[in-house]
Amino acid sequence: MKAKMDIWAKEKRSSVMSKIRSKNTKPEIKVRSLLHRMGFRFRLHNHNLPGKPDIVLPKYKTIIFVHGCFWHLHDNCRDGTIPKTQQEKWKEKLERNVQRDQEHSTKLKELGWNVIVIWECEIEKHIDLVEQRFIELRKL
Repeated sequence: MKAKMDIWAKEKRSSVMSKIRSKNTKPEIKVRSLLHRMGFRFRLHNHNLPGKPDIVLPKYKTIIFVHGCFWHLHDNCRDGTIPKTQQEKWKEKLERNVQRDQEHSTKLKELGWNVIVIWECEIEKHIDLVEQRFIELRKL
């Protein structure tokens, strides 16, 4: 994995990081808006399911996780890299996130759920492909 140098001073980085939310993020809201326009009905952040999925489509027995490329180490993505500063700390934290994601997906599949992961960069650059995945979901 590539490492990148932080562009901000420690205080600025701390301020920015403190504002990051874990739910109702902009990418998540874009996906929910797309699903709603397409006529899908869904539930949000079901605490009874492993990983508290971002979006649950009960009719299709499908879970959607909307992942940030940085926080979930998206492979082959410019943002899915470990920062150069405090590398060990970040590597451990981000790899733990990836491991937890895999565990949640495995448990959900064992419970009979279809699991879809949508990456932040997909939403920004290829929303048409995300929409196509939802069209395919209707065929299930």
